[in-house]
Amino acid sequence: MIAGRAWKFGDDISTDLIAPGRYFHLRSNMEEFAKHVFEDANPDFATEVKAGDFVVAGKNFGLGSSREHAPLLIKMAGVSAIIAKSVARIFFRNAINLGLPVLICDTDSIEEGAQLEADLVKGILRVIPDGQPITFTALPDVMLKILNDGGLIDHMKKHKGFALSD
Repeated sequence: MIAGRAWKFGDDISTDLIAPGRYFHLRSNMEEFAKHVFEDANPDFATEVKAGDFVVAGKNFGLGSSREHAPLLIKMAGVSAIIAKSVARIFFRNAINLGLPVLICDTDSIEEGAQLEADLVKGILRVIPDGQPITFTALPDVMLKILNDGGLIDHMKKHKGFALSD
């Protein structure tokens, strides 16, 4: 179970809006780069996001170039999961590989600042205290194992290779 506050974004949030290209010179200093995450979409995000918060978006989140800096910066900001109506496939893969859950569901009823609680195994998202449960496709066991290990690299280190079945 993960819980936190919603940071709401719209449709078509590109990797350029998540990780502004003008800061690419900071790729060797990701902690400095992380200070600019979502800067062009919400200038307050990097300084006000709290550990455990959620990024909530509309359709086509993470479109654009396949830079894996984008999900890494979101994870470094402390975000516990991304919740969106749809996500660019390569962004989805990069996020899971980096240990950042991505939940696909209808986000229209989620307001900015709402308190959320997500059960990744059951595929249920709740708006606290009295919102109706929102269902999402539960993540497959293989993705949960990778996420629980902290991402694909940590999974490989922990198991000295893939250990995706029981």
